[in-house]
Amino acid sequence: MLICGEPSGDQLGGQLMRGLKTLAPGIGITGVGGPAMAAEGLESLFSLDATAVMGLREVLPAIPRILKRVRQATDCALATRPDAVVLIDSPDFTHRIAHAIKKRDPSLRTVNYVAPQVWASRSYRTTQMAKDFDLVLALFPFEVPFLQRYGLRAEFVGHPVIERAAKMVGGETLRARLGLSPATPLLALLPGSRSSEIRFILPVFRQAVEILARRIPGLLTVLPTVPHIAARVKAATKNWPTSLHVLESEADKFAAFDAADVALAASGTVTAELALSRTPMVVGYRVGWLTYALSSLIMNVKYITLVNVLLEREAVPEFLQSYMTPQNLADGVERLLCDPAPRAAQLADQALFAQMLGEGTEAPSLRAAKSLLYFINN
Repeated sequence: MLICGEPSGDQLGGQLMRGLKTLAPGIGITGVGGPAMAAEGLESLFSLDATAVMGLREVLPAIPRILKRVRQATDCALATRPDAVVLIDSPDFTHRIAHAIKKRDPSLRTVNYVAPQVWASRSYRTTQMAKDFDLVLALFPFEVPFLQRYGLRAEFVGHPVIERAAKMVGGETLRARLGLSPATPLLALLPGSRSSEIRFILPVFRQAVEILARRIPGLLTVLPTVPHIAARVKAATKNWPTSLHVLESEADKFAAFDAADVALAASGTVTAELALSRTPMVVGYRVGWLTYALSSLIMNVKYITLVNVLLEREAVPEFLQSYMTPQNLADGVERLLCDPAPRAAQLADQALFAQMLGEGTEAPSLRAAKSLLYFINN
């Protein structure tokens, strides 16, 4: 049984399902997922709409719905008793399910795929994780010794985002379809896939684009999104300051990365995808003031963009909270569009980042599937 809580986890779940089916044809898989997992044959217990939320203002009114989904997933696991329940990312949602399962039936085995970044903040969570999970499939090698210190069984499997690099093609075809010449400056906008991100981040991106439209003649924009928030995105982008194309499919998203000269993105898995597509980017992120005030008390990392975290320096410009101003974002994008030096430097750093993630080695989702099947059978 595989359970995720938002689109990024759905992508990982889809890749893991593909690996499992390759190694164990005929395996039965149930759980919770989105379009990527559905494409691999999953009939989800419910949609991700109720669980893909972030920030206190968004989460608080959604708590009753989230807890209902926690109970629903837990009840299904206990009724069907799968060989393992794999909880993918979204710890505020999935870890509650693991805890509920272990409380009611400790013999049911639970696996955490994509552990929360306890090395970055709230390391005390590892104490509860050791009680709620029988195995952690870690994306980064440094996570294994960290988790083992707290009594968790952990195995490094690599980051499945690597596998998406091969999909990041089709830029020329997309430009032709949208009527754009190869010389047209194209900016990809990635404001996030949560409702709270659309509310806090997209308006600032709009203002940045207004500035850029005055500075970069002929600038056009493309905005890949996901189906469950597409209507909201389209409503929020009416009267956009440039010609804007909103794209909803995964293939179009990756083609947009390939086609774009630069990206302006919210922090998240998408920044790793952009790095793998070798698309220079500027990152901005903003949450509600109370969420930020509380999180700033427990964060112990300097950066939030994954490229910067792994390289331990600001290879990708990132602007957070009060620093995420339209002027700062526009200046950062303009430098990458117009100055070859910072553009080349970031591209070199993206290549180094990809190497650190394991580019060119065995597919991480296949390694994760191998680890999971070995765990089930031993």
